[in-house]
Amino acid sequence: MIKSVIKGYGYYVPENVVTNDDLSKLMTTNDEWITERTGIKERRHRKNRNDSEETTAFLAKKAAEKALEKANLTAKDLDFIVFATLSPDYFFPGSGVVLQEMLGCDTIGALDVRNQCSGFVYSMSVADAFIKAGTYKNILVVGAEVHSFGLDFTDDGRGVSVIFGDGA
Repeated sequence: MIKSVIKGYGYYVPENVVTNDDLSKLMTTNDEWITERTGIKERRHRKNRNDSEETTAFLAKKAAEKALEKANLTAKDLDFIVFATLSPDYFFPGSGVVLQEMLGCDTIGALDVRNQCSGFVYSMSVADAFIKAGTYKNILVVGAEVHSFGLDFTDDGRGVSVIFGDGA
């Protein structure tokens, strides 16, 4: 039986670090309150909420390049892309095909899995099924989110905004 193997991995986060103290300047909270409830001390956000360059697909591209390098593969070696995100750059086309173009892949299939927390796990299971069925050999699985643009940085949103950041 064919089995799946993770050949490489990569990640990318924006340079802009947002600490709990930074958030305490925007809403009624503090480091102790956030850390006690989440364990989080800092997260990454794009510098500009309206940044048209540091998109979800851009973050994914940076992470994918690292993963491909560690796997000793190139984008031309890929057969398929599974992209997990709930914050796509567009509703249509999906982020998977945007990433495929950014990487300069040959014309290959790509799909988006639009689930929040479990999206990456579902994406891995989809890739695993394709590999085991013998449909594809090299599948890029990417999870990427840009949440900072949609978070409410007032007291009304503090229960959620302190948790999420941007990254791939």
